[in-house]
Amino acid sequence: LLGGNYMKNWLQENNWEEAKELIKKSKGVAIIPVGSTEQHGLHLPVGTDTYIAITLAEDAALKTNALIVPPLWFGWSPHHMVLPGTITIRPEILSEYLFDIVKSLSVHGIKKFLLINGHRIVNVIWMQLTAEKAQRELDVEIKIFDPAYMSKDIVKELGFGPVGHAEEIESSHMLYRYENLVQIDKAADNPIEEKELYSVDPSYSHDTLCYVPTSVKSARKNAEKAGGVTGEPTKSSRDKGKIYHEHLVKNLVKVINQLQNS
Repeated sequence: LLGGNYMKNWLQENNWEEAKELIKKSKGVAIIPVGSTEQHGLHLPVGTDTYIAITLAEDAALKTNALIVPPLWFGWSPHHMVLPGTITIRPEILSEYLFDIVKSLSVHGIKKFLLINGHRIVNVIWMQLTAEKAQRELDVEIKIFDPAYMSKDIVKELGFGPVGHAEEIESSHMLYRYENLVQIDKAADNPIEEKELYSVDPSYSHDTLCYVPTSVKSARKNAEKAGGVTGEPTKSSRDKGKIYHEHLVKNLVKVINQLQNS
């Protein structure tokens, strides 16, 4: 799933001399895909969040020559531990891990970083803390790119329902980029019930930031009802996934260009 046309953009595919040249070619900009390994219903792989961050990084790198750093395959996923395959790492550990990656790369000429978050709002808090510390201590610049927030101007046009988990947004994206990993015939719907004042959906008019990971009781209920899904993945569309993906890549390229030219 890695390599092909993208292999020269991936740090791990190069020797140290090639890496030195790639850093120069990237204008000192590195993309770090950050995801998770957690249950995504019966129709999506547990690596979905990381794959989404990877595919966005690859297509944006092709258009900008940015360096891509090996992805972080794990995230903070305590609310998904009710189902097998989920690996959750404490946010303080993830923060220190990411900081050390940035610190290492900064020594070798990378001074600007774009963190692509495939794990939605659950990863954002510790990533923000890491970014602030790195900017303060390492004299680097860091941007965080979250697909859910960077696509809220197009999801309604595409007819997608609200952000949930393994819903039609993630499923459509995966159908477009990793169709061989999707078992859409196993998808089960679990429509999202509107809750007053709070939502994880960025397009919601009230609070979308003060999220607390789902309780074990609630997670178990979703697991029993629809295999861990919240949303309606049976409405997924590969064509809509293509439009969604290209919209995100366009925005990603803009952010990278801004970093390269600042």
